[in-house]
Amino acid sequence: MRTFLIDTDTASDDAVAILMALAAPDVRVAALTVVAGNVSLAQGARNALYTCEVAGKEIPVHLGADAPLVRPHLDAHWFHGRDGFGDQGYPLPKRAPERENAVDALIRHANAEPGLTLVTLGPLTNIALALARDPGFAACIGRCVVMGGAPCCEGNATPAAEYNIWVDPEAARKVFRSALPIEMVGWHVSRGPSVLDDEEVADVLARGGDKARFAVECNSRAREAYFVQTGQRGLSLADPTAMAVALDREIGTQWSRHLVEIETQSELTRGMTIVDRLNVAHDVNNRAAWADALESGRSADICWNFDAAGYKAMLRRALTS
Repeated sequence: MRTFLIDTDTASDDAVAILMALAAPDVRVAALTVVAGNVSLAQGARNALYTCEVAGKEIPVHLGADAPLVRPHLDAHWFHGRDGFGDQGYPLPKRAPERENAVDALIRHANAEPGLTLVTLGPLTNIALALARDPGFAACIGRCVVMGGAPCCEGNATPAAEYNIWVDPEAARKVFRSALPIEMVGWHVSRGPSVLDDEEVADVLARGGDKARFAVECNSRAREAYFVQTGQRGLSLADPTAMAVALDREIGTQWSRHLVEIETQSELTRGMTIVDRLNVAHDVNNRAAWADALESGRSADICWNFDAAGYKAMLRRALTS
């Protein structure tokens, strides 16, 4: 049995990713740790608790950072709705969050079960705080699957950056410079063939029950916003693509390992995930710009291509089981 820790801002696509993890027969989700991101911290916690109710599971939910490390919190209500669930009017959850802080919970679980899998579905603020508080935290993590970034492609928050990295780039920089064994699953893998078309969505609804209806319904606003943003019709689910990789790394069909730096100074390219794909950071003309990143000596595994058919089959199984 594998143990997962899931750090989430729990908007609509996070919920589907959480349902996937909770449906996996060989996975135990030890806790959900919540961070402010697409919605406020309080709303994210309510959404996480409600998602557990839909799944019929009582998973501990812990409150973490209510804002980025040094910046004001900027939500994504325009994409996910004010409640993050498409403003469908879901009832309040029956349970409350745990009293233990998310950062404390992350550190406790990591130390208790070295080698567990950490899946991050939101801004990396909680993870950066855990690294700062416990220098041994990174060494306890077996895999760190990060949904975030836009390697060598356009972003969804700005032309250069994906939202999870853009909203707290300082935290992302600390995480990517850490010793965490990062597997980066960028926004690009949830596009194109990974998008569920109308027929595939209808098939999920026809096969499934409450989980399937909830997954499609809570993403209704995001589905419309994705079309406005990209011109592509269908259901694009970024966080579930990362969860698919966490559940089965071979869903990612092309990987390479590179130094990654996060831009924090420029407003034009703030939050850009700069991947040294050609390994030129060591060149004499680049060393000054990359000095801090080179000193850390850390690299991340980048997922470039994705088995969309395998992912969709995994998603259908999780939502219709």
